[in-house]
Amino acid sequence: MSIFSKRLKEARLRKGISQEQLGLEAGLDAMSASARMNRYELAKRVPDFSLVERLAAVLEVQTAYLFTKDDDLANFILDFNILDDTQKNEVAALLKTFRKDNS
Repeated sequence: MSIFSKRLKEARLRKGISQEQLGLEAGLDAMSASARMNRYELAKRVPDFSLVERLAAVLEVQTAYLFTKDDDLANFILDFNILDDTQKNEVAALLKTFRKDNS
C-alpha cells in the first residue's frame, strides 16, 4: 500500500464517507466513482494532481497530508489545519523561535 493510498483511506474513514460519496463529491462520474476510489485506495492507480486537490478539499485535509511518509508530520498537518489564522501565526512564530534556538 502506498503512502497516498493509506492516507486517502484514513482521511475518508475519519470523514465518515464512502468511497463512492468521496468520488462523487470530488467530481467523478457516478458510474465510476466507487471503482476509481477503490483503485486509488488499493494503490492500483494514482490520480492526477488536480483530482488529488479536489479529494483533499472534500476530505478537509491539506494535499501534503496525503503524501507525507512521516506519521508525526501527518498528524501535525491535521492539527495545524484546524487552527484559525491567529493560532497558525502563533505556531509559525513558535517554530521560528525553535529554529533560531537550534542554529
